[in-house]
Amino acid sequence: MRADARREQLIGVAVDLFSRKGFSGTTTKEIAAAAGVTEALIFRHFPTKDALYDAILRWRVEKCGTQNWLELLQPLADNRDDDGIIRAVTSGLLEFHRENVDFLRLMFFAVLENHELAQSFRESQIRPIYEFLTNYISLRQREGAFRSLDPGTTVRAIFGAPFYHSIVNNLFHCNMLQVSDEVAVDTFVRLALDGLRTPEDHTEG
Repeated sequence: MRADARREQLIGVAVDLFSRKGFSGTTTKEIAAAAGVTEALIFRHFPTKDALYDAILRWRVEKCGTQNWLELLQPLADNRDDDGIIRAVTSGLLEFHRENVDFLRLMFFAVLENHELAQSFRESQIRPIYEFLTNYISLRQREGAFRSLDPGTTVRAIFGAPFYHSIVNNLFHCNMLQVSDEVAVDTFVRLALDGLRTPEDHTEG
């Protein structure tokens, strides 16, 4: 196996084990056994377990595409497409969680274990989106389209509903609410816009 292919294989195996047992509960010996290689081979690619954990972050960042997401949001912002922006953020969050449940579990472990992976991911991937939305909401408030609410707290509310919906479905497997992502997104967008828009700017949709 080529070196780059081997690295990706080891990262994939490590993500699965770290997401089920946490960083502290997973040994490089277990990762080697699951990958069908020797422990020495892991250390040839990653000098320490921390280095392997850091590689997972870089690997996931490449697949996350935050910069592409920002490039998608910018023209929506330029056109003052409030619905489009909130819809893109909401649907993007649900899609990322649905396709990366193992990484979602890993991030919860990282927070509980106070590992810097969680903070690194927040700073590199979540903060840019958060700041973009905060700035956009502030702009729309100055233009009189949105109510005078705290922009940062408003962004948390916009993220909060789909995040909770995703966690309940993907981690807790609680299926009391039989609803498609499309219906959920429509609902979250409508709730957000109804709460944000000023009476003068309030429109259906």
